[in-house]
Amino acid sequence: MNRFAAALARADVHEEYTLASRFGFMAFHGGELEAMTDVVARRAADLAGASWYVVRHPADQAHFPSIEVDPAHSPALARFLDHVEVVVTVHGFGRHDMFTTLLLGGSNRVLADHVATHLGEHLPEYELRTDLDTIPRALRGTHPRNPVNLPRDGGVQIELPPRVRGSSPIWKDWTGPGLVPHTESLIAGLAQAARAWTPAS
Repeated sequence: MNRFAAALARADVHEEYTLASRFGFMAFHGGELEAMTDVVARRAADLAGASWYVVRHPADQAHFPSIEVDPAHSPALARFLDHVEVVVTVHGFGRHDMFTTLLLGGSNRVLADHVATHLGEHLPEYELRTDLDTIPRALRGTHPRNPVNLPRDGGVQIELPPRVRGSSPIWKDWTGPGLVPHTESLIAGLAQAARAWTPAS
């Protein structure tokens, strides 16, 4: 059985979406699977007036590859992908040599550069990689079945290290209010990129 479909069949997995502008944010490994990715996607979308689609998973949900996230198994995802023209898909990753590195893959390289430019204004502490040759192959998000590439003009897969998602020892004394400063800056940068995006046609 398709693992995405199996996850959606669980009562403790929550799939949600809102259709707004033609710019979309998506996080289908949200909840406890790739922590904070759904929060980042939804908050950035709300700030920008963009559309969003998230799936929140419990801690015991096994990870599944993005190419199994098939709109054939989700009417909500199918409606979302049909509505948006471009999408930014938010993921989390962790590699010991990339604590301050954000990876921007996906098929729309113009959008990747655009998003990186705006994120750079808000996250000067981080390296933003848009050159696919410098992104680990498994994290490039270029497979044609990856849902980031299914909208009309494709999209950008952004991989976030734990630090920018607030899961790092540097935040152990953070008590708020709100999210940790780097996550708030990330959300602001993504929303700015969405508002400033001009479709090619």
